[in-house]
Amino acid sequence: MVYRFIADAMLGKLAKWLRIMGCDVEYFSSISDRELVERAHSSGRIILTRDTLLIRRRKAKNNHFFIHSDRYKEQVKQVVKHFSIDPYAKILTRCILCNEPLINIDKEEIKDKAPIYVYETQNTFETCPSCGRLYWQATHRDKMVRQLEAMLAG
Repeated sequence: MVYRFIADAMLGKLAKWLRIMGCDVEYFSSISDRELVERAHSSGRIILTRDTLLIRRRKAKNNHFFIHSDRYKEQVKQVVKHFSIDPYAKILTRCILCNEPLINIDKEEIKDKAPIYVYETQNTFETCPSCGRLYWQATHRDKMVRQLEAMLAG
């Protein structure tokens, strides 16, 4: 099953790591509870929250998942376990900043956008169609995978 989430303002690191795993997660660092609940309701997203007042709102009562820990690593484990998310199935397929699915881009199109070394050593590039951020396979990807593995271990 493919879940669509919206994370409250307290869960920025959780939203980032879920996006790294390829999950569709809306996140706004500054959003009112009312607006968050309305966005979730109108877009069919599950609210991820640590806010006990927010979950008492009528439109949030049956559409939220309460996050217990204030530590993001525990939060990631809780969400992955509860929703049975395969953390590696869609890893690094979404923009970490704006949540859009990444698209492949021809190497020649990014010649002036990528650092020279990256352009010369990499063959595959992806970009965010919304913000234009450029992504490529490199050591940072391996580092994120290792961090995720460590986070989910045990």
